[in-house]
Amino acid sequence: MSWAEAVADGALGLVALGFVVVVVVTLTWTLTAWADPDRVRSTGDGGTGKPLIDAVGHLARQRCSVLVPARHEEPVLMATLERLVALDHPDFEVIVVVGDDDPGTTGVAREAAARWPARVRVVVDDTVPKSKPAALNRGLRAASGEIVGVFDAEDDVQADVLRHADLLLQDPSIDVVQAGTQLVTLRDRWFSTRNCLEYLFWFRSRLHAHARRGFVPLGGNTVFVRRRLLLDVGGWDVDCLAEDCELGIRLSALGARIVVAYDPASATREETPPTLRAFLRQRTRWNQGYLQVLRRGHWRRLPTRRQRALAALLLGFPLLQAASALLTPVLVVAAVLLPVPLPLTLWCFAPLLLLVLQAVVEAVAVGELARAYHLPAGWRDSWRVLWTTFPYLLLLDVAALRAIWRELRGKRGWEKTSHVGTHLRFAGPGRLGHPEEVPA
Repeated sequence: MSWAEAVADGALGLVALGFVVVVVVTLTWTLTAWADPDRVRSTGDGGTGKPLIDAVGHLARQRCSVLVPARHEEPVLMATLERLVALDHPDFEVIVVVGDDDPGTTGVAREAAARWPARVRVVVDDTVPKSKPAALNRGLRAASGEIVGVFDAEDDVQADVLRHADLLLQDPSIDVVQAGTQLVTLRDRWFSTRNCLEYLFWFRSRLHAHARRGFVPLGGNTVFVRRRLLLDVGGWDVDCLAEDCELGIRLSALGARIVVAYDPASATREETPPTLRAFLRQRTRWNQGYLQVLRRGHWRRLPTRRQRALAALLLGFPLLQAASALLTPVLVVAAVLLPVPLPLTLWCFAPLLLLVLQAVVEAVAVGELARAYHLPAGWRDSWRVLWTTFPYLLLLDVAALRAIWRELRGKRGWEKTSHVGTHLRFAGPGRLGHPEEVPA
């Protein structure tokens, strides 16, 4: 073997090793919640030892401000506000933040405020350019509660979620509570089942893995933070396309204690993006936001080397996806066509075998998702997970490449996801009561 052949073989082996490490780490995070029965139980209370079911009878002590940033959300906003005003908590306000250039959404918000003046307030955001973090900061300035919660304008919120957050935040050592969010429209599009499973694994397992290691990229809604802490850190970063992740990493680096509490009965329900284009734009925004957080460098202030390494892996994942899109064909072609040793050829296919294993795990998880959220599902849905594995991965690769391209070109405008409310046809056991029962 010549030196050139040895170098080429070594490069192939290292590329395959990199892919194997990434897939193994991802699979480990994906399954961490099911590692043992105790860990499965602990995901319900964030490891605090305070079962969320106890919140039903506990005395709520803290005033809560619920922020709802809404932009061009006329089809879904009223349904969300009807659920929010019926939250099972004695002392809270709902602050709807609307843009000064959005008369349609503003009209819906003002109608809700007229129906429930004791609960709903409308705050007009006049910042330019418009973005979700800018709207959240505007709502934060108007908030009066000790706890600030965030929900999206399309959320199907469960009645007891605010009481659960209050219970956990009565512990002075806890600063943030991230509760669950779940997509429930399994069959709306060919990619919907996989999209729903991503949310299941993210909120049911992966966020718990991050919380155990002391850094949590927060989700965009069903998150509750102490108001004084938000004010101390200046709220959300208006220049970041993943303001939720950025806030979580920044707070983690400052030593804040973030608890991830997942209970399907209290998890917020949402819909998958209505079109393939909407999904691609959403994923592009998230990936670009992660790259921005990676570049900002707050993760470098995490106290341990392991935390920093895992945070860099998480935030740099769009770069790995892009590399996968570009290098996987090269790896496969080289392993098949070039005269490389047989063990190296087999090793080059190891990442593919691990991806197949991950797809099988996800197909099996369809049943758990359906049972937890009372969704109609069968073997066809599991089969859909299997046959969409590589088309879905390709879609994620395209989103990662697009995010890198946009970031390099300095295009950081907010590509908003539209909502139509298809998830509202699914009602879980935690469904809220009739909103007209709430006193005005």
